[in-house]
Amino acid sequence: MEYPLSVLTVIAQSFSITYLAVFPGDLLRYLVGAGGVYLIVNMLLATALAGRKIRGDSPDGAQMAREFWASIRTVAIFAFVGSCTVLAVQAGYIRIDAGLDARGWGYFFFNVAALIVLHDAWFYWTHRLIHHPRLFRRVHRLHHKSHNPSPWTAYSFNTGEALINALFLPLAVTLIASSGPAIFVFLVHMMLRNAIGHCGYELMPSWRNGRPVLDWMTSVTHHDLHHAQAGWNYGLYFTWWDRLMQTEHPLYHEKFAAAVRKPLDGSAVRAIIDISKLA
Repeated sequence: MEYPLSVLTVIAQSFSITYLAVFPGDLLRYLVGAGGVYLIVNMLLATALAGRKIRGDSPDGAQMAREFWASIRTVAIFAFVGSCTVLAVQAGYIRIDAGLDARGWGYFFFNVAALIVLHDAWFYWTHRLIHHPRLFRRVHRLHHKSHNPSPWTAYSFNTGEALINALFLPLAVTLIASSGPAIFVFLVHMMLRNAIGHCGYELMPSWRNGRPVLDWMTSVTHHDLHHAQAGWNYGLYFTWWDRLMQTEHPLYHEKFAAAVRKPLDGSAVRAIIDISKLA
């Protein structure tokens, strides 16, 4: 089917206007999420959290610069897919409620939880897929160049990986009736968990026996092991897929116990209180 030039011009103009509105929001989410975690954990609390540092060394400036610029490309791809989704909503192909009036607060919490659980499943299985030898070099290698990751690693993707990650949300909202506020909370959660997972400091509380308090959630050590030994620990938020499919690193709990062995001293608490006063 051929469209008149005027129709294509209108579509291009609509997309351009939408993209210019979506891109800044996606960029701000990355800058605040990754930058905020880096500022608080890797800079302001670095001394206080020294006992929780997983690796002895830290990522250098060249690595973080590479991660930042790769992440800007990822933001551009996310904004492209996001703009297509917005136009699909405007055209009536996808429904996203503007507020909570239609379904209420109970559904809002279900909506957020469902998006998070579905995203974890999507991430686990697509993550395993792009680790296939025929795909890894072209689709996922850039992310693993950050062998010792930083919060800036969160969006450091090849183009193909960025597209795979971007496609989740438009697919999810066609399956689950969703609202704008629920999607916003999901995206903030996604960004923060992603940045924290790459920060290099174990932040999960532990029991006295050294096991994670919330063992069904991934810890920083869990994902750090994936960067150290790529054949394990594919999960993003939860550990259940790795355990069900027997892809959790066999030494995970031992490594976690080592990361939390040294207790936080009073300086960590004081530093956190001082930072909270700045908010």
